[in-house]
Amino acid sequence: MSACVPAGATEPAHTERAHPPHSPPPGRRRGFRVASADLSAAVAVFLIALPLSLGIALTTGAPLQAGLVAAAVGGLVAGRLGGSPLQVSGPAAGLTVVTADVIHQYGWRTTCAVTVLAGLAQLGLGCLRVARGALAVSPAIVHGMLAGIGVTIAVAQAHIVLGGEPQSSVPDNLRALPAQLAGLDPAALAMSVLTLAVLLLWPRLPGRAGHLLRRVPAALVAVAGATAIAAAAGLVLPLVDLPSWRSHALAGLPEGPVLGLVAAVLATTLVCSVQSLLGAVAVDKLASARPGAGHVVRSDLDRELLGQGAANVVSGTLGGLPVAGVAVRSTANVHAGAVSRNSTMLHGVLVVAAALLLVPLLELIPLASLAALVMAVGIRMVSLHHIRTVTRHREVLVYAVTALGVISLGVLEGVALGIAAAVGVALHRLTRTRITHTEEDGVHHVHVRGQLTFLAVPRLSRALHLVPQGADAVVALDGSFMDHAAYETLQDWQSTHTARGGTVEITGRRTGVRIAEPGALASGPVPNGEPGTSGDCRCRAWTAWRNHQCDRPSPAPDDAGARPDETLESGEAALRTGRALSAPARGRTPGGRQLARGLSTFQRRTAPLVRGELARLAREGQRPSQLFLTCADSRVVTSMITSSGPGDLFVVRNVGNLVPPPGAESGDDSVAAALEYAVDVLAVRSITVCGHSGCGAMQALLDSRPASPASPAAPAATPLGRWLRHGGPSLVRLRDTGASAPRLAGRPPADDVEQLCLTNVVQQLEHLRAHESVAHALKEGSLELHGVYFHVGEAQAYLLAEQEEGRVFDRVRDVDLVV
Repeated sequence: MSACVPAGATEPAHTERAHPPHSPPPGRRRGFRVASADLSAAVAVFLIALPLSLGIALTTGAPLQAGLVAAAVGGLVAGRLGGSPLQVSGPAAGLTVVTADVIHQYGWRTTCAVTVLAGLAQLGLGCLRVARGALAVSPAIVHGMLAGIGVTIAVAQAHIVLGGEPQSSVPDNLRALPAQLAGLDPAALAMSVLTLAVLLLWPRLPGRAGHLLRRVPAALVAVAGATAIAAAAGLVLPLVDLPSWRSHALAGLPEGPVLGLVAAVLATTLVCSVQSLLGAVAVDKLASARPGAGHVVRSDLDRELLGQGAANVVSGTLGGLPVAGVAVRSTANVHAGAVSRNSTMLHGVLVVAAALLLVPLLELIPLASLAALVMAVGIRMVSLHHIRTVTRHREVLVYAVTALGVISLGVLEGVALGIAAAVGVALHRLTRTRITHTEEDGVHHVHVRGQLTFLAVPRLSRALHLVPQGADAVVALDGSFMDHAAYETLQDWQSTHTARGGTVEITGRRTGVRIAEPGALASGPVPNGEPGTSGDCRCRAWTAWRNHQCDRPSPAPDDAGARPDETLESGEAALRTGRALSAPARGRTPGGRQLARGLSTFQRRTAPLVRGELARLAREGQRPSQLFLTCADSRVVTSMITSSGPGDLFVVRNVGNLVPPPGAESGDDSVAAALEYAVDVLAVRSITVCGHSGCGAMQALLDSRPASPASPAAPAATPLGRWLRHGGPSLVRLRDTGASAPRLAGRPPADDVEQLCLTNVVQQLEHLRAHESVAHALKEGSLELHGVYFHVGEAQAYLLAEQEEGRVFDRVRDVDLVV
């Protein structure tokens, strides 16, 4: 199959369709069916696309029909062939500057030819499967380009809003603005202000009525309202003029200098492709964030590029504007509940119908209203969110250079300047290193910020030699790269300083895994020159001890008399002094050595990062907001599944995540004491009971003799058996056929053990409510109770929710921002 054929566009010549035996073969294929959600979404998108398409055509100086042609082709062709089913394509505001410049220089028919050539270029890029590579462009460049285009649009449309005509460039428009203000048209200005006011206020209508009215797009209400008022008042204004389709100009052969035409094709291809591909990625995120979205198929970016190319070829041939993915329409499509590409295609059909049947109504629209609509779109392209993002990532210079370049010189030139600025910033960051020396409480700190290369060696040497002989020193490496020259300088100084009685501790964000930085440097000198163990560890965080790939072989039995410093680092040897750890090994290394390795890794990697926060907690005391009660099972790591840090959770763990009721004959008040301390002293705002899959305590309860309300669980002589008696009410609740059993959303429980795990969480929450301190806090409204179920094998958390059909554990999605 040719690489240019989109996935799913063709089928094998002989496709066998299975059907039940002893039944007639399937008849004709079912007719085209449209989901009601797609139909309503298509109408919503059409109502937005119609005025915007006319406004964008007006902004570029193209025939107004060209905007309708591009909208129809974008919906039908790109919607059918593209790789992003929910993205809506059409004439985009991001293309107005490029298209307006081409029309100004070469005329409309040549502009259509440029659109066709840009479409062919997109088809070629799609065949080469380079679509995902386009996402490698710095977001600062893309956002800066769109901001520059937005400013250009807004400044140009300001002249039409005031009743005049725009100039060809931003500087010319700015110079002509004072004269335009002196001779403004009051009627045009009034309609523009009315349009802008409706666009601003319509999405903010309050109350239930406002909620219903907001379903109508603000753009349609603004343009329709301005048209109705202008017609009712009899205002004399320039109106939309749609000549007969018989006189519509189609594409012609390109005429003009070759280099100029090549630049126009490249600029159109660049903007169309980048905007469409970024839009497809954004639509995927929007679709996955919808409630009840389930599994969302990601866009095929190469196919999307092929679909956009085909749409541009068709649009240019038919005399339409360039086509790209449009953020406003795509967002409306997703929010309206579209489920397939049928909504996009239906919107194209509606645009065709409007272009053929609604011409008399469209010709009543004032041009000033359309100009105000497009000006609002241009202003929104300068996103404050994007500015804050690039500022946070220290790329505001790239953003500003790109935006100013687009405004002053043009899109292609602005993007080129942005790329040059991005390369310059990257080189500057690579070569710029800040090295500081401070002294605190007799300890000398040398802090290195940035990449440590040979260019920084002189400054590094000066800072290191500020540390007096015999002093304690801490070298903090805050970067991700160290070359050989810097490594040798640091290692030589470390060896010399320690030989003269000083101490050196080297810390950093990623100590031990730096390029050209051996583990010995990170972990310090190892006795007898033996390679470091902890320093060599490159295992990821949360790797279980048994899965570490950095362990050395365990000492053989006949090496029992070997000295500790011959086989272990100093910290590990201290744990084994006097052969305190004599238990047999349960894996590749002795248990004591595993613990020592973990402690050493904490001291080397984690302690430098959390030392400041732990020092603050030590001064101020603990102030957790949550009590988290869960099972003692080693597979449930509370800080990992809750993404919490020091001081966040007050954790209580026991076998089976049980809460003995008040007065229970257990001889163990530890859980009740923890509840009283957490609620009355720490004043936690929430208590969570977390169960998990494969709980051994629940399996033991099921294996016990049948429970009854009178005897919840069989008596046991062992401490474990006596403790599990507190799980008896959960077993009774499970076997109560009259009670509504808790369930998982989306699937039934796998077995009785999982059903008991869910039931146990609900039962323990009831036990919590019986405790006096908890009941009092609940009554005052200062405390909340939550139930969580964690499936270990799926690494999936479920949150207990009260629904009409009973208690349901709902899946926590990775896009949930709040619980």
